[in-house]
Amino acid sequence: MDSATNTAATVRVRASELQGRAWLNTGGAELGLEKLRGKIVILDFWSFCCINCLHVLDELRPLEEEYRDVLVTVGVHSPKFEHEADPAALAAAVERYEITHPVLDDPELATWQAYSARAWPTLVVVDPEGYIVAHLSGEGHAAGLASFIPELIAEHEAKGTLHRGDGPYVAPEPVSRDLRFPGKVLPLAGGNFLVSDTGHHRLVEMGPDLATVVRTIGAGTRGHTDGSAGQAEFNEPQGVALLPAALAARVGYDVIMADSVNHRLRGVTLATGEVRTVAGNGVQRLLDAGPARVDDDGAPASATQLGTAPLEIALSSPWDVAYSSVLETVVVAMAGTHQLFGFDPASGAVEIVAGNGLEGLLDGPAHQAWFAQPSGLTEDAQGNLWVADSETSALRVVKFGPAGDAGGRTATVETAIGEGLFDFGFRDGDAAQARLQHPLGVAVLPDGSVAVADTYNGAVRRYDPATRQVSTLARGLAEPSDVLLDESGDVPLLIVVEANKHQLIRVPLPKQALQVDEGAAQTQRPRTAVASGGLALTVRFSAPTGQKLDDRWGDPTQLKVSSTPPELLVSGGGTSVGLSRTLVLSADVPEGVLHLTARAAACDGPEDA
Repeated sequence: MDSATNTAATVRVRASELQGRAWLNTGGAELGLEKLRGKIVILDFWSFCCINCLHVLDELRPLEEEYRDVLVTVGVHSPKFEHEADPAALAAAVERYEITHPVLDDPELATWQAYSARAWPTLVVVDPEGYIVAHLSGEGHAAGLASFIPELIAEHEAKGTLHRGDGPYVAPEPVSRDLRFPGKVLPLAGGNFLVSDTGHHRLVEMGPDLATVVRTIGAGTRGHTDGSAGQAEFNEPQGVALLPAALAARVGYDVIMADSVNHRLRGVTLATGEVRTVAGNGVQRLLDAGPARVDDDGAPASATQLGTAPLEIALSSPWDVAYSSVLETVVVAMAGTHQLFGFDPASGAVEIVAGNGLEGLLDGPAHQAWFAQPSGLTEDAQGNLWVADSETSALRVVKFGPAGDAGGRTATVETAIGEGLFDFGFRDGDAAQARLQHPLGVAVLPDGSVAVADTYNGAVRRYDPATRQVSTLARGLAEPSDVLLDESGDVPLLIVVEANKHQLIRVPLPKQALQVDEGAAQTQRPRTAVASGGLALTVRFSAPTGQKLDDRWGDPTQLKVSSTPPELLVSGGGTSVGLSRTLVLSADVPEGVLHLTARAAACDGPEDA
C-alpha cells in the first residue's frame, strides 16, 4: 500500500472523466473536468483506512494553501474495505480528517480503473488543458510537486490557459460537540477518564458518567506547542497511557500520549495539565525495512536500539501506547512504519520492539514479523502484548521469553485472528475461520479473554485464548475505536469509544455472546494477470525538475520485493540497489500479491550535471 513510483507522462494523454456515486464538499454540485478546466488538478486516489493516504492528505495541505487560486485537489475515494463503501462512513471520514477539497465517492472503482491506479495512495496531476502530466504512487511527493506546480503555472500563464480564482470547495456547516471523533480512553484515579478528543486536537477529562466534561488539556487547535493546559497544541492525538507512579515521579509527567500527525510522543502532568514533547523530531519516519538484528549467539535480538536522544529521532504516526511491565518501557504502535517501538521515559532510549517494517501478516521472531498499521495495544496478566493490527484485520500477540544474561528478552509474534492484507469479514466461531474488519482497539477481560474494537464492523468482539473461539459482545456501533474494561461498579462493564457518534458508552458483558456469521470477504481490487515463470520488473523514476539522482555514494536507488504467499516468488525477492529486477513466479501458486517498495535519493542540481 505504500509503494513509491514516479512516472512522468511522456505523451499527451487526455484525462478521463470523473465518475462516481456522489460528490462531497461541493455544496451538492457535481464536478467534471470541464468545470475544472483552467486549474491545475491533483487527483488523490485514497481510502480512509490507509495510513499512507492520511500522510498524503497532510502533505498536500501546504500546497493547497499556497496555490489555492490555481490548484484544485480532488480526492477520489476508492474503498478497500466493505465499510468504506458506506456513504455515511465516508462523509464522517471527510469531516474527521478535516479535508478541505472536493471528494468523489467512487465505490465501484470506476475512476480508479480509468486512471490505472494500482496502489493506495496514487496521485495524478492534470494540467489546465485537461491532460495528464504526472502519475505518482505512494507518499512523499510533496517536494516534487512543489517544484512542478510553479512550472505548470508559468507554462499555462504564458499560454493563457490558466484561470485564477476560487476553487469548487464548499465548506460544510460546523457542528458543536463536547467530543469530536474521540480516539482512545484511559481510566484515572478517582473514577474519571482521560479521552483523546482527536477531532478537537486536545485531551478531555470526563466524569464517571462519561458525559460531564471536567477539564480540557490543549488549546483545541491543530499544531505543536508545549506548555500549559491552555497553551498546548496537538495534531490528532490518539493513544494515552499511565506511567507507573515511581517512574512518573522520576520523569515529571504521568501520562504519555501518541500525537499521531505530529509524529511525536507527548508527556502530560495530570496535576497541572502541563504538556511536554518527550520523543520525536516532528519529521515523519520512512519505512524501517531491513534484516533483523541478531545477538552474538545467533538468537533474534530482543530490540533494535535507535538511540537515546529521543527528540532527534523520527517517528511515524504513533497510534497507541501501552506500558509493558515485562520490558519496563512504553510500547508504541507505530502505525506509519508497521512496527512496535519502545520508549524508555527514564533513559530516553528508543528501540524497535517488533516488526521489520514490511507491511503484511507474518508471524515468527519479533524482528522478522510483519505488521500492517498496528493501532491498538494492551498487556495481559502474563505480560503478553495484544495488538489490533488494523490493515490485516487481525488480532496479534507478542510473547516474551525470559530475560537473558544481558537483560534482553526474545520475543515472538503470533496471529490469533486474521489472514492477510485483503481478507476480512464478520464471522464468529473458531479463530482460524473468524474474521474482523479493520480493528483499532483491544482490552483484556477478567477471564483472560480479549475484547476487540472491531471498528469497521461496528462491533465489539471477544477472543478466548483457551478455546480459540471468537464471539460478538455488541454490534450496531458507530466505528468503535477503543475498548476499556470498567470494574468500578458491582458488575464489570465495557467502555466503548464510539468515534462516529462522538461519545463513550458502557455495554454489558453477557454470559453468552451472540454468535455471528456474515461470511468472509476479500478486497475486490482489479487483478493483473501474469504468466508463471520469468517476469521483468522495472520501476520508472525521474527526479523532479531542478534535482538529480544523488549518486555520490553509488547507485542511490533501491527496490524491495516480497510476496504473499511467500511461495509465489521462486526467485527475485529481497532488497537490492537498482529499480529493475527479474522475478520468477511459481506455476504452483494460482494467485497472490507482490509487495514492491522503491526508493530513490535525489539532490539539488541539473539532471546532466
